[in-house]
Amino acid sequence: MRLTSIMNEALVLSDVTAESKESLLAEVVARLCKVHPEVDPERALRVLLDRERLGSTAVGNGFAIPHAKLPNLDGMVACFVRSRRGVEFASLDGQPAHLFLALLAPEGAAGLHLKALARASRLFKDPDFRARLMAEDTAPGLWVLIREADESLAKADSQSVA
Repeated sequence: MRLTSIMNEALVLSDVTAESKESLLAEVVARLCKVHPEVDPERALRVLLDRERLGSTAVGNGFAIPHAKLPNLDGMVACFVRSRRGVEFASLDGQPAHLFLALLAPEGAAGLHLKALARASRLFKDPDFRARLMAEDTAPGLWVLIREADESLAKADSQSVA
């Protein structure tokens, strides 16, 4: 699964000003709902916050993957957010998170949900990629970097299968 198949440039925020996990997730949900008006904002925020209460989705190295399942969602959606300042997200390494890929999946799409999480983990584990994302100034530039990295990973996957 390519991440670029579940998001677009309008779902990239280059510098959010959120100072807490809750306010960051509220900004993510606001953007998701702007692009996907079928998403219920109150329910989306609630399921993301509920998931965070189970355990932080910050994996370390300045990256977090807030994710949850949402009833009545037609397909997976994603939103990429960068916070230059960083947000305390209870990361495994104790550091603030700066890069966030939020995922919402339909309730019955466990397989797709896991594939998207795995793809995000593979993509963002690359320290050079994370550094390029932090150095880029604009949302369109971030989108280009994400698209290129996603495409490069897809090519590597297809070559390893062949």
